[in-house]
Amino acid sequence: MEDLYIRNIAQKGRAVFTNSPIKKGETIEFCPVLVIPYTEKKYIDNTRLYDYYFLWGDDQRDIAIALGYGSLYNHEYTPNAMYECYFEEEVIVFKAIRDIEAHEEITISYNQDPDDKRRVWFEDE
Repeated sequence: MEDLYIRNIAQKGRAVFTNSPIKKGETIEFCPVLVIPYTEKKYIDNTRLYDYYFLWGDDQRDIAIALGYGSLYNHEYTPNAMYECYFEEEVIVFKAIRDIEAHEEITISYNQDPDDKRRVWFEDE
């Protein structure tokens, strides 16, 4: 994680970049999460955190805020990284799905599956 950094970019705001190349298949970041139960989600939906949480649990009812850079990766339909949720361990692991160059933005699909091209919520706003 020492090679990751944040930079503001037009149209996206904060974005996660890498100082060093990352090879396809390498773990980028291991992020513990703060799990928020479904009963408290309505409070989060009315805050700035609304755009930064992951749906959580087998039924996707709870939500989770990823620590580290986890909640700051931007969405792309052709991402260079993906994430895996480990519900029992309460962690999200981010991995490169192709080689990533030094100083390239690291992106994920908010649909979790990098091949899923369904529109995401903020495109309708």
